[in-house]
Amino acid sequence: QVHLVESGGGLVQPGGSLRLSCAGSGSPLDYYAIGWFRQAPGKEREGVSCISSNDGSTYYADTVKGRFTISRDNVKNTVYLQMNSLKPEDTAVYYCAPKIGPPQYYCSGYGPRQDEYDYWGQGTQVTVSS
Repeated sequence: QVHLVESGGGLVQPGGSLRLSCAGSGSPLDYYAIGWFRQAPGKEREGVSCISSNDGSTYYADTVKGRFTISRDNVKNTVYLQMNSLKPEDTAVYYCAPKIGPPQYYCSGYGPRQDEYDYWGQGTQVTVSS
């Protein structure tokens, strides 16, 4: 089965940038759409972004649109989340997961829903503070 490991988090100042990595093993990630989620203190886990496997189409939550960019490298079996112009409200633990609900290869127009994704990792902490 597929296993995902998140990395690249850290402490940055407002306006700074980070690139998160989602490294796959056990199965090629190009079988799946891959979603990024985050959970801030005291809040529910929310979908942030998604990238499809069939056509590379993407989805972004309104809160990150224009600041975050999702991409994938099938040779390295890795999905990335480039985060620019970071704000304190972006502080959260970030997770990636493969889409297991049909269609597995496509990000639906409503974005990444938790009940359509599985195989959660331990996440990577992003803290934005001055």
